[in-house]
Amino acid sequence: MTEIRWHGRGGQGAVASAEMLALAAIEEGKAAQAFPSFGPERRGAPVMAFTRVADEYIWLRTGITEPDVVVVLDPTVMGAVDVASGLKDDGIIVANTSKSADDLIKKHDLKHTIYIVNANKIAMEEIGRPITNTTMMGALVKATGLVELASVEKQIEHRFPAIAEKNIKALRRAYEETKI
Repeated sequence: MTEIRWHGRGGQGAVASAEMLALAAIEEGKAAQAFPSFGPERRGAPVMAFTRVADEYIWLRTGITEPDVVVVLDPTVMGAVDVASGLKDDGIIVANTSKSADDLIKKHDLKHTIYIVNANKIAMEEIGRPITNTTMMGALVKATGLVELASVEKQIEHRFPAIAEKNIKALRRAYEETKI
C-alpha cells in the first residue's frame, strides 16, 4: 500500500487531487481511498488531504501519520508546516518550487529523496492561474509511477470538462519537467 499526504492551501485543489488520484487508481483496478483534513476552513489556510492506493482492498480507516509520499502544492507551506513530519525514512517529497532540491534540503533540513517542479510557472503558462493541483499530479505520477498518466487525464476530463485541455497540458508538462 502507498500512502500519500498532500499539503496545500485552501482553494488550491489538494482535496481534488487526492480524490482524482484515488479515482484514477480505481479505474486501473486498484483499491484506493481519499479524504481531507481541514484546519480553519478558509481560502489560503494550510490544508492536508490524503490518498491510499493498494492492489487489494484497504481495510484501514485511520488517518495517515507515516506517509510514503508527501506532495507540496504550495512552496510557502514548507515554511509554515513540517511537511516531512512522519514521512517514512525511504519516503519521497514531491515539491512545487522554483528553488533547487539542494536549497530545499538545506533550508528545511530534509533527509528524503526530493522531486521538484516549478508548478506555479507551468500552471500560469498553461492554465493562466497559479492553481497547481493538476500540475503536481503530473509530478507525482513521474515520481512514483503509482498510476498511468492517461488514468489521471481521464479524471481531469471528468472533473473539469470546460478546462480539461489546459489542465492536461499542465499535467503532461509537469510530468516531463519534474527532476529528482
